[in-house]
Amino acid sequence: MATILCIETTTTNCSVALSVDGIVVFLKEENNKQYSHAEKLHMFIKDVLVESKVSKNKLDAIAVSKGPGSYTGLRIGVSAAKGLCFALGIPLISIPTLKALAYQVKKSDGIIVSMLDARRLEVYSAVFSNKKFQIRDTRAEVLDEHSFTNYLNENTIYFIGNGVEKFKPICNHSNAIFMHQNLPSSNEMGILAENKYQNSEFENVAYFEPYYLKDFITG
Repeated sequence: MATILCIETTTTNCSVALSVDGIVVFLKEENNKQYSHAEKLHMFIKDVLVESKVSKNKLDAIAVSKGPGSYTGLRIGVSAAKGLCFALGIPLISIPTLKALAYQVKKSDGIIVSMLDARRLEVYSAVFSNKKFQIRDTRAEVLDEHSFTNYLNENTIYFIGNGVEKFKPICNHSNAIFMHQNLPSSNEMGILAENKYQNSEFENVAYFEPYYLKDFITG
């Protein structure tokens, strides 16, 4: 049982939540297309703690969404999380972004494809069962009309994330259901962070780096 501050900055959604025993008790987030994480994140952290009436010294761990996602967003989120862990002497927990995103799909059938925009023609994607077990590795891939057909021919698939905008126009399969307005949020990180805390699955604060998946490219 733990009190964990959860930080999500992998897309345009700047999101902070306080989780107590795996249940999110307070959430603050804003989807700003201008990537205002550098200005907003520390203010959101302060607001969540104040509104929850929890001091920093009462935190048991910091959880951060580790990627893949925006290079700059990941750097900001991970830097803030590591700074808090160093200052407070508490452990760092990393949460796979695409897995947390899959938890937004509340369905008992089919499978889930979490899909985030990777710029240009690519997306970051991973495939999960409806029980949220990962059944295909995380990839940076270029989509075409044949993508995911092996899954689509056998299951209903819930495609979720901002990468769906790239796939929906070229996928006409009747088994595809698109949830394109959903972005990763700290709201789904609580239960995952709690499980890792109970299993002492902590990162080395000094050496932990975000999961970029591919090299940073400017432009």
